[in-house]
Amino acid sequence: MSHVDLMAGPPPTHLPEDPAAAELAGGAAPVEVVRSRPESPFAWAALAEQAVDQGADDVTVYAYSRVGYHRSLDMLRRNGWKGHGPVPWEHEPNRGFLRSLALLAKSAKAIGEQAEWDRCSEFLRDSSPTAYAELLG
Repeated sequence: MSHVDLMAGPPPTHLPEDPAAAELAGGAAPVEVVRSRPESPFAWAALAEQAVDQGADDVTVYAYSRVGYHRSLDMLRRNGWKGHGPVPWEHEPNRGFLRSLALLAKSAKAIGEQAEWDRCSEFLRDSSPTAYAELLG
């Protein structure tokens, strides 16, 4: 008879490879990848990061990262995530979600949306302490 540890919590979620990650790594422009793969958390995270790097307004970064975050939630749910549990940074395909979430937290803070900063930064820490340390720490 096998026993299930009910206190262990849900298993980690491991997203599938995102084809946009390879396109971006190959030098494709984030805006073009978003146009061809609008469902991609990697593409939206890259677009938000590019906006930060180019000194875009915090509202623009917030908008891009929010889309990436919501696309991520869709993808997480399609891959068995039940609204909580680990989404490890160490599994590279998860990084589009984690980067979008961190960017959403930072941009929320920048526009004065404290409750959203609190929620998103806690969500990131709960999903992946490693990602939290890497992206917000």
